[in-house]
Amino acid sequence: MELFTGLVCVGVGALGLAILYALLYNSLIGKKNQVEYAYSGVDVQLKKRHDLIPNLVATVKQYMQHERALLERITELRSRALSPNLPENERMQIEGALSAALRNLMIAVENYPQLRANENFLHLQASLNEIEEQIAAARRAYNAAVTDYNNAIEMFPTNLVAATMGLRRRPVFEAEEHERATPSVSQLFQQ
Repeated sequence: MELFTGLVCVGVGALGLAILYALLYNSLIGKKNQVEYAYSGVDVQLKKRHDLIPNLVATVKQYMQHERALLERITELRSRALSPNLPENERMQIEGALSAALRNLMIAVENYPQLRANENFLHLQASLNEIEEQIAAARRAYNAAVTDYNNAIEMFPTNLVAATMGLRRRPVFEAEEHERATPSVSQLFQQ
């Protein structure tokens, strides 16, 4: 009888551990999928921005002969960002540089009154501003999902399950050092 009771206790304990493992496993899968979903939200907004950039560059080229290097940089960064199979960290860096270049472009536009008055440019500028706000919101959602995921894979007891699943920390979107600095209009035209 004691043997039977001991086996039942071991069986119930094993079943309890299996259920706990399954719950933690499913929780981690849910968090991993939420990160991927949030990243796809950022990706959608970035795609919208990438689709807008050629129109913006084409409109601005008509007016801004002196900023050709800036326009070429924007075009080059857009092409790199659209590269397939780009690692997540590298893509985040490229997108940050693209955001900075677009901000510099908008600052440079201030020296072109005829461009600022162009209806097509004004529409593109408003669209770009709206997309940049949507990108910022999508990045905040992504960062929240990544923080939740990273916490889960580092905290006990989910860290034990995460280790068996091979889950690793995911990076959050962070402003690059050059993005934190306020752009100087005078520096844009010193070349």
